[in-house]
Amino acid sequence: MKKFSDIVHFLRYDMWRRTTAEYDNFFQKIGYATIRTIALVIRGFTSKNLNDTAKSITFSLIFAIVPILAMIVGIAKGFDVSDIIEEQLNASFLGETGLVPTIMEMVDRYLETAQGGVFIGIGLLILLWAVYSFFQSVETSFNKIWNVKNSRSILRQITTYIAIVVLIPILIVCSAGINLYFHSMVEGYIHLGAVEESAVKFVQFLICWGLFTCMYLAIPNTKVKFLPAVIPGVLMGTLFQLLQMLSVYLIALLSRTSIVYGAFATLPILMTMLQYTSLLILIGAEMAYAIQNNEEFEYEHDLNLMSRRYKDFITLYLLSVIIRRFEADEEPLTAHELAVRDHLPIRLVNQLLSRLEETGLVREVYVENKEDRTFQPALDTHRISIGMVISRIDEQGSESFLQRPTEEMQAFWNKYVQLKDEHQTLDQILINEI
Repeated sequence: MKKFSDIVHFLRYDMWRRTTAEYDNFFQKIGYATIRTIALVIRGFTSKNLNDTAKSITFSLIFAIVPILAMIVGIAKGFDVSDIIEEQLNASFLGETGLVPTIMEMVDRYLETAQGGVFIGIGLLILLWAVYSFFQSVETSFNKIWNVKNSRSILRQITTYIAIVVLIPILIVCSAGINLYFHSMVEGYIHLGAVEESAVKFVQFLICWGLFTCMYLAIPNTKVKFLPAVIPGVLMGTLFQLLQMLSVYLIALLSRTSIVYGAFATLPILMTMLQYTSLLILIGAEMAYAIQNNEEFEYEHDLNLMSRRYKDFITLYLLSVIIRRFEADEEPLTAHELAVRDHLPIRLVNQLLSRLEETGLVREVYVENKEDRTFQPALDTHRISIGMVISRIDEQGSESFLQRPTEEMQAFWNKYVQLKDEHQTLDQILINEI
């Protein structure tokens, strides 16, 4: 039991009590980052109810799947490649369900409705609205995972979603073109056999990786770096392909039951496929967030219990570093460089620098060779004293906002402010002095 409790304590506290800059060994750094990422994904999965969110996205996808396919097929028809789209659908999991002809018939009817609405453009607007609503629900879920409070403007949402929908048929056509190229090689003088089939499969995986990576880069309303997006993109894209293979196997296994259940035999598998696909997408988004913000959770438990005195000490230390570099005419540092320099958690450094900036003690400056903001003193450095810093921190925020304080309370406040202004030590007995 003691070993188990030690492991739990390590996962909850100890592995977060070292900053990334403290790991000299590259493999040790990668190992700790991987364990932290897994822990953050598990925490996010439970705390953010990703399973319930996946069900909600699946429900909206059921209503939006025909309009989305209609839009993709409509774009493909504009390039005269709609047959390729249908072939790729038949080659996918949907082809095994036997639902592709029914879906394509519904898509054709939807496009006819969009082209011949009661009023000009009404049908097209309904189609666009169905697609927009689905992608908006996905973006809302992604923003919740990334702790983003505000969504994009409607104009930016529409342009982003249209770009994604346009990208899908392009990738499908590219995938079909590469497959056709390999098949033509087989029919010619070069016989690749199993290698050709593996290459075709790899191309399918590659297209899937690209789609998942693009989602993690484009959908959240925040800047997502490439590496945190491509890692879950490859992993979740691979799991999606494996899920497709498993679904095809299950449909073949349950083919005998179609005698009893008819067309409904594939419906449970189709619904399950959609739900687990939504879940994979959300887990990948949570992983992208965890990879990019891994450092934000260093010393998390300790920061929540941090004393006022220790926070003031680190604030004064950071300010002293900024002042010394300024007086030495050295290049100003970013928040990340300040954190790495003294093995400080980046989350704490960002918080304290923001507080110093709000109190007017430091200001942002931009250096050409640095992407992030840097910091310099905002006042004459010879005027900045420890007392001034502490006083400004103490006075930051609103005061005396009570509408009807009692006379006793107001007198207590006046006396307290007077003692602070006189820089007294305040070591007298509280009940006697105030």
